[in-house]
Amino acid sequence: MSAGAVDPAPTNAGPTNPGPTNAGPTNAGPTTAGPTQGGTARERLDAALLAAHAAGDGGRLVALYAEAAERALVETGDGVDGVEAAAFYLTHAYVFALETGHPMAGPLHARLKALGREE
Repeated sequence: MSAGAVDPAPTNAGPTNPGPTNAGPTNAGPTTAGPTQGGTARERLDAALLAAHAAGDGGRLVALYAEAAERALVETGDGVDGVEAAAFYLTHAYVFALETGHPMAGPLHARLKALGREE
């Protein structure tokens, strides 16, 4: 740096602070789960689900419940617990997809059938 130049503020960009969003160490910024808030990815997803329910945003609920199903399989594996949790979330996603005429209704139905949860 040249003499007299001002050192820009460090962004400390990294996994817990993406930089200029002022996200801070406990707030990693926006995710696909929705609003920016602290906590784990699961907590952010749960908060986004509650917010989408409160807003009556059926399309957002389809996406969030589908994301929750994927997360359940990642977090708990493809054993009984993971499959049960995924099927629970997929069922919710499917119901909201049917209610809203969402284009994911067909693929969600197919996933439920593959899990033996739908005929």
